[in-house]
Amino acid sequence: MFMGTDYNSIDERNRMIIPAKHREEIGEQCVLTKGFDPCLYIYTMEEWERLVEKLKELKGSKKQVRNIIRHFSANAERCDVDKKGRILLTPELKKYAGITKDLAIVGAVDKIEIWAKDAYEKQAEADDLDEDAWEEIDF
Repeated sequence: MFMGTDYNSIDERNRMIIPAKHREEIGEQCVLTKGFDPCLYIYTMEEWERLVEKLKELKGSKKQVRNIIRHFSANAERCDVDKKGRILLTPELKKYAGITKDLAIVGAVDKIEIWAKDAYEKQAEADDLDEDAWEEIDF
């Protein structure tokens, strides 16, 4: 399970460091793709396979379903995690998330979200969960 927020930056080769607290769970490979918000998602290989199985169960005859499948799979990159815990961010994925240098690395239970630091801070400030949002979750 991924949780917490860390701040870091990408290096001159467009690599980011996965926080040490997440490296064991991530392992030697992971999948990097576009998120729903202007951020990137990092999935473990196991969690990615679970997501793919869920996507396969959706009705491909529906346009929105096809769009969701494309959103995740067409933009997915299998990443090797190097010995220092780094992965490479492609130019396309960096552009989508608005990442230039500074990052917010956010644990989101089943995945890690990678945000441009300033975009994450703006989103966090504006995040107003009203009563209706809480009703979606049965605690």
